[in-house]
Amino acid sequence: MINEEICPADPWQVRETRLDTRLLAQMESVFALANGYLGLRGNLDEGEPHEISGTYLNSFYEQRPLPYPEGGYGYPEQGQTVVNVTDGKLIRLMVDDEQFHIDRGRLHAHERVLDLRSGLLRRDVDWESPAGRRVRVRSERLVSFTQRAVAAIAYEVQAGDQPVRVTAQSGLAANEEQVKVSDDPRVAAALKDPLVAVEQDTEQHGAVLLHRTRRSGLLMAAGMDHIVEAPGDYEEETDVRPDWARTTVVTVLPPGGRLRIVKFLGYGWSTSRSTEAMRDQIAAALHGARYAGWEGLVAEQRGYLDDFWDAADVEIDGDPALQQAVRFGLFHVLQAGARAERRAVPGKGLTGPGYDGHAFWDTEGFVLPLLTYVAPQAAADALRWRWAILPHARERAATLGLSGAAFPWRTIGGQECSAYWPAGTAALHLNAVVARAVDRYRQITGDSSLEQECGLEILVETARLWESHGHHDADGVWHVDGVTGPDEYSAVADDNVFTNLMAARNLRAAAEACARHPELARRLGVRADEPDTWRACAHAVHLPYDERLGVHPQSAGFTRYAPWHFPPERPDEPLMMRAPYFQLYRRQVCKQADLVLAMHWCADDFTPAQKARNVDYYERITVRDSSLSACTQAVMCAEVGHLELAHDYAWEAAMVDLRDLHGNTRDGLHIASLAGAWSAIVEGFGGLREREHGPVLALAPRLPSGITRLRFNLRHSGLRLLVEADHETARVSLRDGADGRLPILLYGEEVEVTAAEAVTRPVVPLEPVLPPPRQPPGYAPRRRDER
Repeated sequence: MINEEICPADPWQVRETRLDTRLLAQMESVFALANGYLGLRGNLDEGEPHEISGTYLNSFYEQRPLPYPEGGYGYPEQGQTVVNVTDGKLIRLMVDDEQFHIDRGRLHAHERVLDLRSGLLRRDVDWESPAGRRVRVRSERLVSFTQRAVAAIAYEVQAGDQPVRVTAQSGLAANEEQVKVSDDPRVAAALKDPLVAVEQDTEQHGAVLLHRTRRSGLLMAAGMDHIVEAPGDYEEETDVRPDWARTTVVTVLPPGGRLRIVKFLGYGWSTSRSTEAMRDQIAAALHGARYAGWEGLVAEQRGYLDDFWDAADVEIDGDPALQQAVRFGLFHVLQAGARAERRAVPGKGLTGPGYDGHAFWDTEGFVLPLLTYVAPQAAADALRWRWAILPHARERAATLGLSGAAFPWRTIGGQECSAYWPAGTAALHLNAVVARAVDRYRQITGDSSLEQECGLEILVETARLWESHGHHDADGVWHVDGVTGPDEYSAVADDNVFTNLMAARNLRAAAEACARHPELARRLGVRADEPDTWRACAHAVHLPYDERLGVHPQSAGFTRYAPWHFPPERPDEPLMMRAPYFQLYRRQVCKQADLVLAMHWCADDFTPAQKARNVDYYERITVRDSSLSACTQAVMCAEVGHLELAHDYAWEAAMVDLRDLHGNTRDGLHIASLAGAWSAIVEGFGGLREREHGPVLALAPRLPSGITRLRFNLRHSGLRLLVEADHETARVSLRDGADGRLPILLYGEEVEVTAAEAVTRPVVPLEPVLPPPRQPPGYAPRRRDER
């Protein structure tokens, strides 16, 4: 487990104070750099030792078969796995005749720092070779936000008190040997030398390699270029082979002398472009990087992040670790989506091979709520990707015997890749979550152009899906049967409350959008009677309620299931690794917050008393085997007055990777949980909600005892909003021009915030209806004092 000794709390950086090789894989994920298009894991410059060497291009994948012992109609036949593409991070170093390696010689000091304001990963090493030659190695690395195909490394070697010959070998390496990342042999087969060499070129100060995947047929190219500075003469040469290229620089450094190499990297891929066009694209990217130079790229990066933090920063007084973790999460969410540009935002971003590199409903459910408030263009591009895969979603719906579009549960290229249909195909709620993201984008940004461009079509096709899947009973009540909600320990259930409420909202949003754009709706083939039918279904939706217990069953009949018998201590593994789904599916045990998430996202459909009772009931049976649970529980515990418990859940959501709480950070970061940490703070302690009627934005800040002050920024309706709160006072202000004004609901009171006048109110305390709930044995949230 990563602890504060190795990674101390700091408001604007993540610092590794010493190198612990037992944590190599985790820190490779933590120190990953990306921009949504290109991602580099935080491997050491010299490449070894490593756990998972990784360089990823968004949506660049290899296909693999999905055989079934017992197949069935509609089962997906092809899986997709993210490919570790050509590695350009490598810079190997020889000191006289000894290779620089942290496990050889003597490591006097080693520190790495991820700077969240500059977007740079810095490394500083003091190393002595077995022969007694001492050097200091410093490097800085970035993946550019402003030049999406570009990464760069500034690498410097300084001699100690003796002259030394140094040889730096800067490389490109394809088809690197990979450690085992999955127990599935089909994954291993897909990743065994997935790249076939197409073309190689030597440039004046570098090289370009072009490869194509064996099965999916995707073409990619990687190139490198160098600028060398040395105190005296040096030699430089470049060698190229089908799967590797190497630029070697040799010089003799006097005592204190420095060799500096700036390495520029260019990456690109395509499904259709020619090798010539791809080669020219990489050459252009490298020329653009060289023109900007290292200092120019650094300045561009800082400028981009300054603008981001200006409208996204969250300040927390009283909990330094949580402050660091929330900014760490914001930074990595930005890295996952900033330049994705009509590509998916994978569940692990571009930080590792976990989940095969697939995107899930996590994106629209947890990541886009954050991006819509702080980087709306990135959110819009992610929704354009959903629109781009609508043809696949229509085909999938038709295969399932449904109308409209059924988006894939997990995918890279748009086709369904889930081989387990109860947790995949049956989880139809993802379609309503996509629709919610479309509607929220319009509400929060005030921009209807995306709705006209592609959003209306998504809303219409998902509404048609729900109309065809649901049905009215003899009493006219509308039901949605045979679905799996967010809780994957309860599958193929009837009338899942979350699914029903989200489907109803999807149907209403589609009908209202058609009314806003009647001509466009006609062009999309919307019949005159369809919007009224959608409204009728939404109005008649069934919401199960247990009168005896005074709570909402997660799905119909859930509260009559037998209880799960929890052992006295929490097991080391998730329940799904210790018990068959056959047992889990018929017991009252929740993998993650499901009904609780319904209360968060559909707050107007529950009374305060219902929320309090539901939170109390489901806290006792939720095991949080999903990283998506803690943030939701934080929000709702805060809303019903359990602020200290909410603080613990917020800490757990934020620290999932900085402390490796789920034991799988090695495979990549939990991007949705990192986004959820923002939600826990801003929606939990800030009380931020979006409403269907009246002022869209509602706020009700209330802080736990361990946080003395909270300050966060948002973008809303093209304006920058600042919310500040302590235990006595809440203040909301606009940071834009004199004409800026925004109606909001503050502690239930309708007020208008203007650029000229902030709104200040005393904090309205909230007394909990029930005592703080208990969790199953061993499943209380990770406490902040257990650092």
